[in-house]
Parts: sequence; C-alpha cells; structure tokens
Amino acid sequence: MTVGRASGTGSDIRRRAGELSRDGQGVTGPLNGYHHETYAFPLPATHELSARFERAKLRAPRPGLLWFDRRCFASEDLLLTALQGRVDRIPEITRVDGGVYLQGFIEGRTLDARQVPGRGLSRRHADQLGRFFGQLVSIDPKELAERDVTRICAPDDWTAEGDSAGFLDRLIRFTEEQVHRDHGEPYRNLFGELGVNADALGRLRKRTVELRARPFALLHCDLHRKNLIVDRDGDLWVIDWELAMIGDPLYDLATHLHLMGYPKQEEARVKEVWVAAVEEARPGSSYGWEEDLPLLLAYKRVQSVFTDVIRTALLLGSDAESNWRVLPRAAWRIQRVLAAAERELYGAGTAPSMRQVVTAYRNWFRTSHGGEAEATAVTRSGT
Repeated sequence: MTVGRASGTGSDIRRRAGELSRDGQGVTGPLNGYHHETYAFPLPATHELSARFERAKLRAPRPGLLWFDRRCFASEDLLLTALQGRVDRIPEITRVDGGVYLQGFIEGRTLDARQVPGRGLSRRHADQLGRFFGQLVSIDPKELAERDVTRICAPDDWTAEGDSAGFLDRLIRFTEEQVHRDHGEPYRNLFGELGVNADALGRLRKRTVELRARPFALLHCDLHRKNLIVDRDGDLWVIDWELAMIGDPLYDLATHLHLMGYPKQEEARVKEVWVAAVEEARPGSSYGWEEDLPLLLAYKRVQSVFTDVIRTALLLGSDAESNWRVLPRAAWRIQRVLAAAERELYGAGTAPSMRQVVTAYRNWFRTSHGGEAEATAVTRSGT
C-alpha cells in the first residue's frame, strides 16, 4: 500500500463546478460525504446529461483523510462508466475536458431522510434492492479489467477466486495493520481506557478458515441509508462507489445489515431477498450463508469500533473541553458501538458506560499533547 496525499483542493473543485454550470450560477456544496469534496450545479441545456438530469455533481477526493476500509479500484469514475447499462439506477457519468467526470445528480432524498429510524424498506424498495444485488453478482470481475477498470493492488496480491476465507483474512489484517497499528498509535491510550485492543481481530482472523467458498462478485461495500436515494418517482438509486471491491458477495449483505440496523423481522426479510436475488443471478452465490454470516457481522462490529473511536477523536478536534456540548452525544454513539461488539471485545465482561466513555476521551485529550492528532491521507490500498 502506498501512502500519500490526495490531490485537489475544495476551492479548485468549486471553481471548476462554477465553470461547468449553467451561467456559472447555482453551485451547491460542499455536499455531505466523508471521502469526497462534492458540488452540485445546474447543467447547461446543451450538455448530454441535461435530457435526463437537471443537475450534475463534480467530485474529488478530500485531502488529509484516514482511510478505514480496504479499497480495490483506482477510479470510481471508470468503475461507474463500466457499469452503465449493467446496473439499474446508478449515477450516469460522462467525461468532460481535462479528464474530469460528471455524474448525473439524483433529485430526491436519501433513505434516512425519508424513514423513521429502524423502519424497514417498502416492498418496492426491497424488490429494487434485491435486483441490485442480483445485478452485482451477475458481473464477471474479469469484464471490469477488460473495460480498463484497473485495480489498485498488483495481481499477485489479489485474493484467489472464491477464497472467502482469504478475502476476510485480508480485510481483518487491513484493520489490524493499517487502522489500528499505523493510524491508531496516537489513540493507543484512548483505546486502552476503553478496554479495546487488537486481540479481538486476531481471534476473528483465526476463525476465517470456517468460511465456505463462494464465487466472487462486484461489491458496493457501503450500502447505508445515506447512499440510497429515493427519486421523485419513488425509485431507489445507489450512489458513492469509492469503497467498491471484488470479493465474497456475502460480505456486501453483512455490511448492508450492519449499517442499516434493521429490526429483526425486517433483517430476516432482507436476507431472504438477497438469497433469492443472488441465487437466481448466479447459483452458488449464497452457499453456506446462514453459517458464515455471523462471523462477517462480528467483523463489521469490531471494525466499527476501531474506525469510530478514531473518527470521533478527529471530529472533536484538539480540545475535548471546548467541545463539551458535542462530546456527550459523540460518547453515546461510541458506547453503542462498543456495546454492539461487547461479546467480541470483552468476552464475559461488559462494555464501558457512556460516562466512562466521556471520561476516557477527556483523559486522552488532556494527556495527548493538547489533543492534536494529524490525519495522514491513505490514497492507495488494495484487495
């Protein structure tokens, strides 16, 4: 993996959006999003996207980020280009002068803005999500290479086709080495006060040999409510493909269930939708899913702990005391993440209380050289 700074600045991107917009007006942004600086703007009537979209969006990687997930593709834009006509309701994309790619902006609302927390999907959206999963597993990963969708890592670092155990092992190793070891050092005392160490990841890694082999597929890997858009006609669209990779299709289901937090009855329905969709599209894609899903979900719970503890420290800035109004809510979220992974992290013990989490962050800020923590951008990793 190569570590370096992402290129581009927000001012450059906004200026470019203004140049591409109709009459140079109406630029909106930056829009919410962790990995990219994104602006939306009205399209000129002569633009090829204008027949189907009122606006376009221009994206570029945010500089100075920590990457908490193992990445696969060198270019989200090239991936989306290759998927045009193969996957329903994804952003249409086009290239303009200077090698810049524009995506059609989906007019609508994110699923989280339309739903009461914990509510399940409508029948229509569940059917569309199932069709989406089926379309993903129907894409032969070799086709992507033929369409110039390059992968970040070298071929000798690819997980062998169908090696679900090796796929999960590499994900766990990335969290161990790139997140906890390399980026987690400034937060070592914070993790210590929370009772969190990498032993949980090691225990999970030993269990990867239990996984059954499934044919590899294209995965989105970030299917949460903010990446699911309901358009004005009520249809479900999928955006933000920067974490897409090739691997075990069951991992996409595990990630989706973890991020969505469905009620039990709805979770069971989504599982049924996924199994039916992937088996119809590519038989064998769900082989052993009932036995293997718990291990993948356990990894997602533990991964969230290492990710969210660091992200929260960065969000709070350099002085926890000056952010005392923000800290309790942030601590509440961390306590929930710790409690969800209680079995994996603490065994027979219990997760820290919210008060203990608040204390841990305050103690860490007081003893960490003013609480300053520099984030190094990780722009290249592979799978």
